[in-house]
Amino acid sequence: MSLFTIADLHLSLGTDKPMDIFKGWDNYLSRLTDNWNKLISDNDTVIIAGDISWAMKLSDCEKDFRYIDELPGKKILLKGNHDYWWETVSKINRFLDENNLNSIKILFNNSYEVDDFVICGTRGWGLDCENQEDIKILSRECGRLRLSLESARNSDKEKVVFLHYPPVYGNNICSEIIDILKEYNIKRCYYGHIHGSNMIRGAFNSEYEGIKFKLVSCDAVNFTPVLVR
Repeated sequence: MSLFTIADLHLSLGTDKPMDIFKGWDNYLSRLTDNWNKLISDNDTVIIAGDISWAMKLSDCEKDFRYIDELPGKKILLKGNHDYWWETVSKINRFLDENNLNSIKILFNNSYEVDDFVICGTRGWGLDCENQEDIKILSRECGRLRLSLESARNSDKEKVVFLHYPPVYGNNICSEIIDILKEYNIKRCYYGHIHGSNMIRGAFNSEYEGIKFKLVSCDAVNFTPVLVR
């Protein structure tokens, strides 16, 4: 049993929002499917760190979620900035139950034990919080990250954090997120959101303040789930 992660599937099976028009995304769904099937078994778990579907409403997500559900392994999903379909956890869970999407769970203010790890995380927010609205959203996301980590406080397993937004990029640091990761002694953090060869080259894939960070957006990892362990 292994733990993998990937972000930014940007699925559009139920809506007209093709990703193939972007450089490097040609035949991406076939590439993702092939790579996933080669690596993942039904006993494995994959964390999908946001930007899952282009659907605007939860009711329009069924084809995208059906695709995810039919892939091998268990999947844990967290919210990205383009997941406009995201509703309350109770509504999402009801949608999953009603459509028999049994391999999918939602990470939101909670955590999951997976083998030797506890999976924690939240969406996060951008690094340039210059107005009051951005500051308010970042504060809310910090609270959600803390709730997730608090729910795992009594576990002696390693807590691994998954975010959508990067907490470090270039010379920019989200100190509010970093401080929480340090407070809970997090050693590994995986994130998405960054796309395009120029942006990917500038992404932080190293250690900062004792925490190892890694970008796992689809085009950054060649549409291949990344082994966490």
